[in-house]
Amino acid sequence: MKPRVLGWCLPALMAAGVLLATARANGPPKPDHDPDVLWKIVHGRCVPDELGENTPAPCAAVDLVHGYAVLKDRDGATQYLLIPTDRVTGMEDPAILSPNAPDYFGAAWHQVGRVLAGLGHTMPREAVALAINSQRGRSQNQLHIHVDCLAPEIRVALHWARPQIGAGWTPLTLAGHRYRATRIDGQELDGAYPFRRLAASLADPAREMGGHTLVVVGTVWPGGRPGFILLDDMVKPVSGDRASGEELQDHACRIAHFEPGRVLRDSAYPQ
Repeated sequence: MKPRVLGWCLPALMAAGVLLATARANGPPKPDHDPDVLWKIVHGRCVPDELGENTPAPCAAVDLVHGYAVLKDRDGATQYLLIPTDRVTGMEDPAILSPNAPDYFGAAWHQVGRVLAGLGHTMPREAVALAINSQRGRSQNQLHIHVDCLAPEIRVALHWARPQIGAGWTPLTLAGHRYRATRIDGQELDGAYPFRRLAASLADPAREMGGHTLVVVGTVWPGGRPGFILLDDMVKPVSGDRASGEELQDHACRIAHFEPGRVLRDSAYPQ
């Protein structure tokens, strides 16, 4: 049976425009753009400052035990980046599938509190997302996971998709691109290892991983059980899809200005 593609018409929310990924994060770097800026900041400044002065500046945090730093991004009031303290280029780097690789996504979810602090108030777990762009959909050659708000229209689509998402991969259309989704259970993301889940679904992970993007969105499953939706997209050169999952986030955090439940009540959902 051909898999069903899930998609929704959201005129009220889409009138504001489909969220565009930032040029700095997506697509090939410009000739004057340094693709090693993040590595230079973490390796050249944050880690030495943490070791020498016990302060992570200019990073917000450095965890040398678990191998990551947290940096406030210049784009948006709430966006943070989780960056390895080791040299790890990105989705294509075999180090992310090593048995002793740090749990980068698990650590990234623990940074959600920084996003909320930037807002000055709490939000439901469904309003926040983690994203890492593909090799062709990024501008930096140091792995970094974007931690920020989810776009309101994407939250609506995922809310209605929940009953169809299970342990397998379910096709979804989000931001005009063909994603697939799978279910993760649990209050926290520790031990879920999204990189490994993606690799297990590929015929040749060593060759294919670099062409994929991953997004993790908090959710509450029907019945009240907390969990996450793991989303995957792959580069599609013909259609111009660079597999930049960051497009599902909103660095202006519009979702923070909606009343609780309004983003769902005001959406147009075909019955």
